[in-house]
Amino acid sequence: MASGSSPSPVSIAVQFVLTGIVWGSSFLFIAIALDGMTPAQVAGGRLLFGALALAAIVAIRRERLPRGRRIWGHLCVLSLTFCVVPFLLFAWAEQHVSSGLASIFNATTPIMTAVMAWAVFRVEKLHLGQLVGIAIGIVGVVVIIAPGAVSDIGESTVAQLALLGATACYGFTLAYMRRFLGDSGLSGIAFAFGYIAPAAAFMVLLSPLILAEPMRLSTPVVLSIVALGVLGTGIAYVWNQNTLKAWGPTRASTVTYITPVVGVALGILVLGERISWNEPVGAAVVFLGILLVQQRLRLRRGTGV
Repeated sequence: MASGSSPSPVSIAVQFVLTGIVWGSSFLFIAIALDGMTPAQVAGGRLLFGALALAAIVAIRRERLPRGRRIWGHLCVLSLTFCVVPFLLFAWAEQHVSSGLASIFNATTPIMTAVMAWAVFRVEKLHLGQLVGIAIGIVGVVVIIAPGAVSDIGESTVAQLALLGATACYGFTLAYMRRFLGDSGLSGIAFAFGYIAPAAAFMVLLSPLILAEPMRLSTPVVLSIVALGVLGTGIAYVWNQNTLKAWGPTRASTVTYITPVVGVALGILVLGERISWNEPVGAAVVFLGILLVQQRLRLRRGTGV
């Protein structure tokens, strides 16, 4: 791997903020892209431009790529659970819910990750406070979904459940990475390329079906899908990896608190979206649950469960 000087603390802080802004903007880009593309076309375009951006970075930095069928097999699993399925679910759901609400649901990823790491893969033990945090997070999700579901179990409610399915995929994948790929020896950038590239290839193979419906490629649609891929699925990952290396996973994961704020603000300012009282209230409850799950707040010292 090509060597270079370590980024300065100021540079890391800037990259952290930019990552939150770009990832928070992704929900706006999806909403705009859907004006001229189907959900499958949005997911495919995002992956294609993301793979091309990461391929360029890998080539420039001369990163060592994955080797061996075992690692590639696991990376292909990640390509489906971390990219193809959740990207399709987010794009489909944003046809029926606001981009701001989608960004709020995305913030449930740390809770989903804790559940998967504890209950499915058994790679973590949770303390009492963390279990309470998961329960509080679930309450927050119910606060967000319940008012609409009580009045009418329609497409909006189904779309919100799809968003939870997408974050469950993220949680599953992050726990899967820890269980099966913790010893890959790859840099973060080469690792990301290893699962984004197969995901893009999979969508390209499906292009005869994906492109069956015509696209209306206006300038905003094209710019949005390029930004979604190159920035959100490419460059922002490099920034995130630099932050992880400098700050560690706990501090770096606080980007979770930036993305929904950016997503909601852009939805209101750019798309004229409105939010109901239950959405910010539910989001606040979810964030409280996340603080407990990540042990930034503690009820009391407990034993592992």
